Amino acid sequence: MSVILGLLFLASVAYLVYKKFKQKAELLAYSERHSQASQESSQTLSMIRSGILEEGSRKENAFNLPIVDVNVVLAATGNFALENKLGEGGFGTVFRGRLEGGERIAVKRLSYSSTQGLSEFKNEVILIAELQHINLVQLLGCCIAGEERMLIYEYMENKSLDTIIFDKSKSSQLDWPKRFEIIMGIARGILYLHQDSRLRIIHRDLKASNVLLDENMNPKISDFGIARIFGRHDNDSVTNRVVGTYGYMSPEYAMYGVFSIKSDVFSFGVLVLEIISGKKCSEIFAVEPRLNLLSYAWTLWNDRNVLNLIDSSISKNSYDESKIIRCLQVGLLCAQDRPQDRPHMSEVILMLNSQNMILPLPKQPGYIGDRFMDYMESSTSYMSHDTSMVRKLGRFRVYSGESERTRRLPSRVFPIWNGNEI
Repeated sequence: MSVILGLLFLASVAYLVYKKFKQKAELLAYSERHSQASQESSQTLSMIRSGILEEGSRKENAFNLPIVDVNVVLAATGNFALENKLGEGGFGTVFRGRLEGGERIAVKRLSYSSTQGLSEFKNEVILIAELQHINLVQLLGCCIAGEERMLIYEYMENKSLDTIIFDKSKSSQLDWPKRFEIIMGIARGILYLHQDSRLRIIHRDLKASNVLLDENMNPKISDFGIARIFGRHDNDSVTNRVVGTYGYMSPEYAMYGVFSIKSDVFSFGVLVLEIISGKKCSEIFAVEPRLNLLSYAWTLWNDRNVLNLIDSSISKNSYDESKIIRCLQVGLLCAQDRPQDRPHMSEVILMLNSQNMILPLPKQPGYIGDRFMDYMESSTSYMSHDTSMVRKLGRFRVYSGESERTRRLPSRVFPIWNGNEI
């Protein structure tokens, strides 16, 4: 009996020793992983902190943003609980949260499979930390822990504009005066980016889902991951990597990679038509000829039936026909085919505010059809494609008013491209 008890005792001791060494081994492995992750996080933070932005020939350190501890984020979001999920985008998933002091926040968490990486994360952190305007979303801080990358924003009660204007059960919340305020707010935000901020910014991805609404339905532009800084004396630039969302991109950017402040103006014009009509820019209103929102609005304008574009959920008693027609006209002016024909945002705000100013007649908008449109639609909503693919499409059609013309893309579409993205 004593022999059996002795063996049991020895077995128990051996098990305890094994368990102790196993815990030590696991702790050591965890420490090594944590140490490596911390080192990578420190390196990443150093990269961001040392981020240098160019404004013409002047360079300066532009990082000035609080670093939030990952435990604070986890506590605020309930460890990213599913019930706190607000939505998903090209960057990743967005969660609502509440800090210990009661402040509500929105946390954008980078997906491991996201098409946007460290450069876009760094770009947004640096840019939006420098931009302060009532119509731009406020970035409160960022969090980096190992492979986790997160951005912490002010919480926007009514989510994004697209969740309301494209939802027939909610669109009636926005009468015409409120929609006009949203249009003006977006215009003021873009003007600040183009002209009034210390940095000159081209957003490059203005769309309804990137306009957030606070508790009073005031608009705030968000998502600066693919925005670019422009020199004060630069007119346009060329990139071989086109990123953005089909339907909002100007023709010269989608086809040739050429972007400028007039690219944002084009996107704004599309937004105006969406806000007034309650229709998505990608909707097809006719098959032959193929009409999307832009071409449909242009057809109604030429037929003097443009009031038929107005969202049926807008009460007729809430708007003056002449004012809403003026807004539609401004939208079409912004979405004209040639960049030089589009107004600057300062002119846009003047045209929207003045009832006595005589507006020029819009020319045909820039909308792309047939093979190029088919190629775009085969891509994801959040686009990122090499513009050299355009050359592989061979011949394509560009709608021009009531007629269409066919032309061949030049063999060299990047006269000043040096092989690096700008």
